[in-house]
Amino acid sequence: MTGSGPLAGLIVVDLTRALAGPHAGMMLGDLGARVIKVEQPQVGDDSRGWGPPFVAGESTYFLSANRNKESVTLDLKRSEDKVVLERLVARADVVLENFRPGTLERLGFGFERIHAINSRVVQLSISGFGHDGPEGGRAGYDQIAQGEAGLMSLTGSGPDDPQRVGVPIADLLAGIYGAYGVLAALLDRERSGKGQLVRTSLLAGIVGVHAFEGTRWTVASEVGRAQGNHHPSIAPYGYFNCRDGGIQISVGSELLWRQFAPLVSIDPADLRWASNTDRVLNRDELILAIERALASRDREHLLKVFNTAGIPVGRVRSMSEVYEWEQTRSQGLVVGVDHPTLGPIDLPGPPLRFFDSKGEETTGRDHTSPPLLGQHDAIVREWLER
Repeated sequence: MTGSGPLAGLIVVDLTRALAGPHAGMMLGDLGARVIKVEQPQVGDDSRGWGPPFVAGESTYFLSANRNKESVTLDLKRSEDKVVLERLVARADVVLENFRPGTLERLGFGFERIHAINSRVVQLSISGFGHDGPEGGRAGYDQIAQGEAGLMSLTGSGPDDPQRVGVPIADLLAGIYGAYGVLAALLDRERSGKGQLVRTSLLAGIVGVHAFEGTRWTVASEVGRAQGNHHPSIAPYGYFNCRDGGIQISVGSELLWRQFAPLVSIDPADLRWASNTDRVLNRDELILAIERALASRDREHLLKVFNTAGIPVGRVRSMSEVYEWEQTRSQGLVVGVDHPTLGPIDLPGPPLRFFDSKGEETTGRDHTSPPLLGQHDAIVREWLER
């Protein structure tokens, strides 16, 4: 099962389960690689059992991270199945794994062994908190990592209200960084002829996106704290109540401030808010002043007024509204597939688009549904015999 795209012709053996590793594998599959997902017989990927919701017995969680893959079942404690994995590794360009550190070595497939089977293999290993260090090997789950890596301390209505991000962001970031590392290692292989081991973790994924909150501590020795729906370093920038709900407003420059302030009956030269620093220091008073001006106006009216004035503004959409939004669909962010038991279904689509030198879009549009457990056992074993 070979896809089209920049990675067409590459073989990925995906030993991962849950979300971080499967997300990395799906990203490579979206780019055209052939991704062969290896699962435990009878039970398969942990996420096959994560729900509700289930639809016709299928976990929607599993469906979210496993499009464009084939599924084969192997019990890696059985010698005959280890032989099959060896043969897969011999054909592979990439091997993905997110076992707890040390597990794959105990099964006889540490990186030295994999490299001995196929010196061109790039291996991605994803862990919870890193493979070494004083807490290396510690088991990691997304919400634990969100807390340990500081993200929950920055998320919530205030310092005493830590909240997790609404999606498993640590898992997803580790998968994204992992796929990014794999692509870099594949490029290096073009020069060296050799594969290498790439490691990342849930901890690394979150620390990698600390951005200004990271340097706020490392450079300025300030500890960031959760403060709800307003930006810690820019004002006004956040969620504001109006008569029939709320809107998001982002005033990210002095020019925008001078355009925005008169629209909410504020003098832009008012010394309390004359510069961004002033506005941040007097944020609470500024928010009250803006919301007083918005209290008598409806959201749709405000969206039109601010858009016309060039002020960045937006709604807070529900998930159903996002997937029904024509802009979402115009970007290829919803794809249709034909599932073996569910029939035609829509899935969230890949976030990348490709264009040639003439501006013609070359993005692959043909996607395969997440596989049933062991759906491709016969196909893959027959391919290995060739």
